[in-house]
Amino acid sequence: MKETKEYLHKELDAVLAWEQDQKDLWFWEKIGRLPFVLLDRVAPKMLKDKVGEMLNELGAFIQSGGKHLISEKDILNRFPDKPNHLSQVSAMPLTEMDQVAKDLGTSRTNVATVQGASTGFGGMFTLAIDIPMIIGLSLKVLQEIAIVYGFDPHDKTERVFIIKCLQFASADLVGKKAILDELADMESKEKHKEVIAQIQGWREVSLTFMDNMAWKKLFQMIPIAGMFFGAYLNRSHIADIAETGHMLYRKRRILHKLQECEERK
Repeated sequence: MKETKEYLHKELDAVLAWEQDQKDLWFWEKIGRLPFVLLDRVAPKMLKDKVGEMLNELGAFIQSGGKHLISEKDILNRFPDKPNHLSQVSAMPLTEMDQVAKDLGTSRTNVATVQGASTGFGGMFTLAIDIPMIIGLSLKVLQEIAIVYGFDPHDKTERVFIIKCLQFASADLVGKKAILDELADMESKEKHKEVIAQIQGWREVSLTFMDNMAWKKLFQMIPIAGMFFGAYLNRSHIADIAETGHMLYRKRRILHKLQECEERK
């Protein structure tokens, strides 16, 4: 199928409609966003220490990729034509990109379900294992989706975009709108230097994400019952992350393709 301007505009409208549908958080998510000070009162020291470690790890990811950077080869092999390099992905049909992204989202969501059930079985004793794993999986799936749409997660600017995706998935309605405005400004004006400068505020971004996660993980600390909480929470978390990454990266690729159409005139 030829990607005409009309087709691309139609697909862009679908993404914009999704953005409009990102309503305020439902009750369970509101619980997850209770003030961090309340979490500080009720959470065991082990959980708070683990949250602190994860904040530092997210900072390391922005600066250097830390231990979470992935190889692009496995993702490229998922395309029917198996491109040899990331630079070739941008020319792929949008439909192929979408299918690979959806398959990845389903695969990683299933992994998160099994992971949450296994680490939730032991309650608070295995929670220390679960939190780093779910952070790693979140970063992994967003990097994979970045590659699917032809963007390089090894680039520092792209890693800021990934952290913003994490923040978006946990934000309320006002927060989501603010993040979309930031990302639109980043893409349309190519203000890369200013985006890199935002790294200084990464901790605030990370706190939003980690506050949401840490509170919900309290429910996973109950032995045996934590298995069901863990499976559900991890599954829904990665599903939300994958959907966010899919739609926001899809939007960027569509805008790039439309720009290329204009340049060919």
